[in-house]
Amino acid sequence: MIRRLAGRLRPVLPPPLRRAARALLLAWGWLSADLRQEPGIVVVGAQRAGTTTLFRLLSEHPDLCRPTVDKGTGYFDDGYRRGRRWYRAHFPLRWSAHGRTTFECSGYYLFHPLASERLARDLPDCQVVALVRDPVDRAYSAHRHESARGFDDLPFADAVAAEAVRTAGQGRLLADDPAATSFAHRHHAYLQRGEYAVQIARYVAALGPDRVHVVDAGALFRDPVGVYVDLQRRLGLNVHRPDAVGRWNERPGDPLPPDLAAALRRHFDEPDVALAELLGRAPSWREEAST
Repeated sequence: MIRRLAGRLRPVLPPPLRRAARALLLAWGWLSADLRQEPGIVVVGAQRAGTTTLFRLLSEHPDLCRPTVDKGTGYFDDGYRRGRRWYRAHFPLRWSAHGRTTFECSGYYLFHPLASERLARDLPDCQVVALVRDPVDRAYSAHRHESARGFDDLPFADAVAAEAVRTAGQGRLLADDPAATSFAHRHHAYLQRGEYAVQIARYVAALGPDRVHVVDAGALFRDPVGVYVDLQRRLGLNVHRPDAVGRWNERPGDPLPPDLAAALRRHFDEPDVALAELLGRAPSWREEAST
């Protein structure tokens, strides 16, 4: 009921009232946190790799139950200092879930260096889903996303050229100081976020390979129902076939200059080889490049 009410109010309320309504819903969630159901499935990213589309699909599954307010909580990255009770506040009451599995979708979890160990500690039986996308396209899309939000004022070519300097030491800072946050690590790591193997490996080490499920976004959008059905089976869910699958939250842009695209593709040669070894197959964007 709370989720349906939030869904109806969100499009019609002005931003200040939306923020107030969200705060009110989370305050009620905090008060009733002991009665709420934590997730059994967490989509951990990657950012701009189809997470919104997968969230929509999972939200329609009759055996799953989404968070009450937002698609994700950001708890296991920058929100961890808020505590477990705050986390539970985002999810439905156990009685209202009617035995369904709860899930969330937070796109920074995959990249944050401490998120995997935090998630494994707090939700040891949880399954995680990681989406991977052509890292060049992902980086370009992420830059459009961050620019539109006012978080980056550099052109894309300049932003990737400046990335090493802008983000220097930030991953180590987050790993060494659990209370730290980093704007640059979260918003300016366009290339590093596409180096998927090392990020996925952290989750495999924390949870075990049987509970880490990788979805190739290229394959998902080429055969959405088939790939989604395969994911459901891996998660142990009853199969639900959606009526339609869209590309929600897409940000189309102009093509990259060929020389820049080629340089970025070379940057990802080694990370893509590492990903292929982890997956036991080449990712879709490398298969397409070889045909």
